[in-house]
This record gives sequence, structure tokens and C-alpha cells, in this order.
Amino acid sequence: MDSLVTAAARALAAGDPLGALNRVALRDDAAALALRGIAMAQLGDFVRAKALVRSAARAFGPKEAVARARCVVAEAEIALASRDLGWPAKALDAARATLEAHGDRSNAAHARYLQIRRLFLIGRLDEAGRALAGLDPAPFPPASRAAHELIVAGIAMRRIQTKTARAALARAERAARHAGIPALMAEVESALLVLNTPAARLIARGEERFLLLDEVETLLASKALVVDACRHVVRDARTVVPLATRPVLFALARALGEAWPADVPRDTLVAMAFRAKLADESHRARLRVEIGRLRAVLGTLADVSATKRGFALVPRGAREVVVLARPVEEKHAAVLAFLADGESWSSSGLALVLGASQRTVQRALDSLAATGKVQPSGRGRARRWMTPPVPGFATTLLLPVPLLGDQDSSIG
Repeated sequence: MDSLVTAAARALAAGDPLGALNRVALRDDAAALALRGIAMAQLGDFVRAKALVRSAARAFGPKEAVARARCVVAEAEIALASRDLGWPAKALDAARATLEAHGDRSNAAHARYLQIRRLFLIGRLDEAGRALAGLDPAPFPPASRAAHELIVAGIAMRRIQTKTARAALARAERAARHAGIPALMAEVESALLVLNTPAARLIARGEERFLLLDEVETLLASKALVVDACRHVVRDARTVVPLATRPVLFALARALGEAWPADVPRDTLVAMAFRAKLADESHRARLRVEIGRLRAVLGTLADVSATKRGFALVPRGAREVVVLARPVEEKHAAVLAFLADGESWSSSGLALVLGASQRTVQRALDSLAATGKVQPSGRGRARRWMTPPVPGFATTLLLPVPLLGDQDSSIG
């Protein structure tokens, strides 16, 4: 490897893409193409970056297996940074095996971290946690150690384990400072900011207030009965009743929870659960059936008692009933929550993490774009969607369980 390519590689490792391009911008050999691709990715031009890295992979000869494998890893990282999560995981795994077989342990570990970050983004937290547990970050460079701790923190935040998350972010901050890469330090600062901004809204006895994630953790461990409108469950500290697939029952539970300790008129429950403007006898009969079903699913958590004008929620063991809601609620809140990370998402990537069809996601994006809440860039397969984060809110932490599946970044 000649001196210019070596200098460009060092500049990229230090987070200086312009310095790298100054050295190899006019060159078209395989190594220079790969470095140019990574530099363009660091600058945010993912379409150009992907094309350059693919050209580099083709330019390397059949005997240069390690270089080709590194290109596969770089392309996977570009896809991850652009939230194009449909890239072939098998190709990345094969590249990682090649790098391990040739003794390139650092880049092999980086490939493993990319695999884990993808699992984390698509909500496969248990798989991500198991894969992460098999990696010891100690022998790797500071950038890789920071990436490791960021994933640990991310999983802990999604599981609402704030002490674990804060400890991991403290370690990530030290490693990022040691690495001296501005983009990595900014990523750690952004994660710390998430822990210190409201993650949810508490509704109780007619009053509302915002909660930080550690306050949410305390609430869920308390003796309160929580109607969780973030994850669509009803729960106390020991029992969780999932209602994500039973929207009518959850709508009734939320209405009763927000009114507690008062009751809710029958006509109000009909309007909220069935979206009927006028309640007739058929609606009232259906309401009685659904209230019976709600009593059955809540089991030992609570009863639903009939009153003269409607129904009231009666907790069996809890001292109080509260509702936990997202900081901002709207029709396409789940889509906005993912876009609020400030990254550019493809519609296919959003469909994957939401567990919805790409057509459904596209309709939601078109609706949000019509109201100015999201903006597209690019055309065709290169089109990406993004929006500025909702000011002051950590919107992605408490998405419903079905969406998040509780069951050394060179690009930056």
C-alpha cells in the first residue's frame, strides 16, 4: 500500500473524510476507490459511497479476498447508516468469516457489530443481546469499544434499564474521547441526551406530566396499575397483559384508566371504542360484550364494575391507576418515532422495523409529507425520508412491543 493510500486510511480512521479525499480523490485504483467510498459515506452521500465501494470490490482481484471482504463490510455499514436494512446478512457473515480466517480480527469484530446493530434496529433485542455477550471489546481499538457500549446502552434503554444504560454510556464516552473521532463523540452525546429528555407522558387523576426514562422505570416497578399506551399493555410490577392485537379492549382500558377513580359514561365508551357518533342499543349491547372480555383478560389485575351511568376500573391490588402515553400522539406516531432519530430512512427499512408492508408505510409517509412532517430526498430506490427530531422528546424508547420485539463505526 503506497503512502497516499496509507495517509488517507489514517485520516478516515480519525474521522477526517476531507483529508482522505485530498489524497485519493483523483485515483481509480481499487484501494483508492474503497477509501473514497468510505469518505463519501462519512460526508453523508450514501448513494455515491455505495457505488464507489462496489466498484472497489470488483476492482480487487480474486486473490485479494481480505480486501474484497472489507468492501462488503463497508457496503453493509453504508446500508446501515442510510437505514436500508434489507441488505443480505449472509454476505456480511461470509465476509466476517473471511476476515477472521485471515487474522483481521478488528474488521471481523466490526462486521459483527454491524450485524448486532441491525438486529437492534429491527427490534430483535434478545438476539442482539446474545450476540453482544459473545464479544469482548477489551482487545479492540477505542472506536470499537465505544460502538460496543453504545449497543449495550441502546438495548438497556429499550428494556427500560436506565442504570445499565448510563453505565454503558459512561464507558462509551471514555472510549470515544480516547478515539478522538468527532462523529463518534457526537453519537455518544446524542444517546446521553435521550436519557435526559422526556420519554413518556403520565396521565393520572385528570393531570398530565412528562417523565424521563428512569422515572418510567420507577413507575413500572411501583404498586400502580399502569395502562401503558406506549406498548399497548395493562400491567403492574409483576403481571403484564398485552392488548396490542385487541385495540377495542385497549381503548376501553385507556378510557377507564384516564377517568379513574371516576366512572365513564356508556355513550362515551361507545364513541371511543367503536367510533360511533350516536350510541344505539346495538352499540350498548356490543359494549357489554367487550366489557366482559376486558374483565376476563385483566384477570387478577383489575375488575370493571358497572355504575349507574357507565363503568369504572377497580384495581384489585394496586394503590392507584395511571396511564402512560407517548409524549406526542398522532396517527402515524410509530413512523415519526423512527424518523425522529435524525437519520435518512428508506421506506423498505421502515417497513422492516415496523413489521408492515412497504405499501402501508409509503401511504403513511405520503400522508406525513402532505402535512410537512417529513421530507423525502432522492428518487426511486435512492429515495430516503427524514424529519428533525421532535424537540425535547425521546420518541423511540417506548414503542409498542410488536415493533421492537422484546420477546468502531468508520462511517460515524
